[in-house]
Amino acid sequence: MKAAIFMAPGKMVIKEVPKPQLEQPGDAVIKVLRACVCGSDLWWYRGIAKRESGSNAGHEAIGIVESVGTEVTNVAPGDFVIMPFTHGCGHCAACLAGFDGDCINAPQGSSGYQSEYVRFNHANWALVKIPGQPSDYTDAQLNDLLALSDVMATGYHAAASAEVKSGDTVVVIGDGAVGLCGVLSAKLRGAQRIIAMSRHVDRQALATEFGATDIVAERGDAAVQKVLALTAGNGADAVLECVGTEQSVATAVQVGRPGAIVGRVGVPQKSDMNTNQLFWRNIGLRGGVAAVTTHDRHVLLDAVLQGKIHPGKVFTQRFALADIQAAYNAMDQREAIKSLLVVAQ
Repeated sequence: MKAAIFMAPGKMVIKEVPKPQLEQPGDAVIKVLRACVCGSDLWWYRGIAKRESGSNAGHEAIGIVESVGTEVTNVAPGDFVIMPFTHGCGHCAACLAGFDGDCINAPQGSSGYQSEYVRFNHANWALVKIPGQPSDYTDAQLNDLLALSDVMATGYHAAASAEVKSGDTVVVIGDGAVGLCGVLSAKLRGAQRIIAMSRHVDRQALATEFGATDIVAERGDAAVQKVLALTAGNGADAVLECVGTEQSVATAVQVGRPGAIVGRVGVPQKSDMNTNQLFWRNIGLRGGVAAVTTHDRHVLLDAVLQGKIHPGKVFTQRFALADIQAAYNAMDQREAIKSLLVVAQ
């Protein structure tokens, strides 16, 4: 089969590799229909994080189950499924508490979803079954469903972690695909006012379409002052931090009102953090790796099926698997908010 392979920073290739086979009783082999490039993939693509040369890539996809292990009973060959990157087992303390992104038994290493087939671990619980078959859905709906494998669930995790509720004023920091899905999530949870921080016109437009009521283009202290001005000096009820830089986290803490919660899903880019500001203003900070299977099953799949949300709009360019280099370049150069890979029909 064909698979995307990381060779070196800035270089992706397609290689012919052995098709995966069932190895564990809880495995499933899945034919990939659509996959995509994640903003976190750019860390090693840009050389910021280390990755082994020759490793396969990708962790977001939808597809058709081809075969299952002996312990898999919840899905069967022919089922149409979302493949969460989290691979929750469903029975450890983390999964039972609704935090399958921190599954104690989660497999390690790259999942390699940017390929024609995937061997998926913990298939019995982690896979999210989609009603019907791909032919039952429009092209746009397929993109919406693909977004549930990571980016929409991650945006929602920020909103859930921040305990966004009806009537809230919410600030969303970050205008990448996750931040935009954070806007969509805040709207889904009933936020009355959503202030999106964005400096790019195309992303501002999509944020507004997703439910943002205000746009703040400033950064740092200027951004803090703008948000305070918009909220009569009070600050926001909840803040979604979807970037991970030192500046974005510092801004998140400052734009929340006393007692606000910051929902943090931006991958931390610095290990040190001064927590004194949290103490003096009673600001809560929580969040982490998204609980994809949990959020999809409890909220997001139904919201997509009912047409309440359209997260697939974050895919602004599409590519064949063979054009993997171009797909990564489009993300790297900010020509695409998120690159879609059409692997099979």
